[in-house]
Amino acid sequence: MDNIERRDREMAYISDESVMEEQKACRRILQRLNTVDRSDFDEIGKIVKELLGKSDGAFINPPFYCDYGSHIEVGKNFFANYNCTIIDVAKVKIGDNCQMAPNVAVYTAGHPIHPVSRNSLYEYGISVTIGDNVWIGGNTVIMPGVHIGSNTVIGAGSVVTKDIPDWVVAAGNPCRVIRQITDEDKKYYYKDREFDPEAWEFISSLK
Repeated sequence: MDNIERRDREMAYISDESVMEEQKACRRILQRLNTVDRSDFDEIGKIVKELLGKSDGAFINPPFYCDYGSHIEVGKNFFANYNCTIIDVAKVKIGDNCQMAPNVAVYTAGHPIHPVSRNSLYEYGISVTIGDNVWIGGNTVIMPGVHIGSNTVIGAGSVVTKDIPDWVVAAGNPCRVIRQITDEDKKYYYKDREFDPEAWEFISSLK
């Protein structure tokens, strides 16, 4: 079994020449994304679509870093802010209407703990899944194998080491559930600050 197949089966694998050739193709696209005119939103959007493949309304504020791009699957209206890193050795599946604040890192990759095993050059990738309508706060790190449920908010600075359910606010290191999200939260835009009547009229019309 070659190392590409081992990698894609989430088995231990070695980044040999065939693996690195796939990464080189990604890096060529990233070079263009990370040096493009930052005010040319149309061109950024085109490069993002080339990098990720199938996507609908995805936008990434450069700089952005990943290993393959083709291992990242995003739903509608995906947005990642500055300095996002997705180490997509394994699949990273992200649902519709997801937002990532600056400096978010998603890691599917890892190395063995024992130094003898680690020095063998074997590494691994384990997939990460993020549901619909998820907001990931700035400087959050998401570890291999994690599943984050839909309609959830991850607070800034979190280290997500275990699965997080739907409809919660979770934060911390390690990340843990703080509370449920309820309909009462709809009328607030920040802590105890309520939407003004004009904004609330528009929000009330949304399903």
